[in-house]
Amino acid sequence: MIAKLTGTIDESAADTLVIDVGGVGYLVHASSRTIAALGAPGQPATIFTQLQVSENDQRLIGFASKDERDWFRALTAIQGVGSKVALAILSALETDDLTIAVANGDAAMVARANGVGPKLAGRIVNELKDKVGGVGLGALGGGTAPPAGSIQSDAIAALTGLGFKLNEASGAVKAASDELGAGATLDTLVRLALKKAAK
Repeated sequence: MIAKLTGTIDESAADTLVIDVGGVGYLVHASSRTIAALGAPGQPATIFTQLQVSENDQRLIGFASKDERDWFRALTAIQGVGSKVALAILSALETDDLTIAVANGDAAMVARANGVGPKLAGRIVNELKDKVGGVGLGALGGGTAPPAGSIQSDAIAALTGLGFKLNEASGAVKAASDELGAGATLDTLVRLALKKAAK
């Protein structure tokens, strides 16, 4: 199986790339985020891949990061989520945002993607909730997400909303939570976590 390609971007379209590897052009289907991250034709690129084979088709799906590929595999394992829907979700949401949405049970955020209705978004969130942090889907504070609706998950969402990366936010919130103890309010937790994340 082809797991990774390193070469030069030959062509770029809305949902596909052609990567030239030693004179061989590989047609790679990708999310708009991956295509934007890799750059313009003529630039060198490394792309992680997943080969999808069906009865009448073979296609190479490409990702800018291993995390994005892990999410694609997790999403396509859900009934009713094919490669097109999975790529639409990964085009609409960054992997960190998707991790937060699933950890917090936020189906509305997942439903922002084209072709994803509320019912399917709810199924995605419910089926993946227990897997967040377990298979390279952006570990939250020691490998598990804080419970949905907890002040820790709200604090993480607040910090990521301010532009911090998910791993920075979750680490800072965990450290602040350990220091403040169980009686901390959301406001004091966010304030201390901001100080720790800024160090």
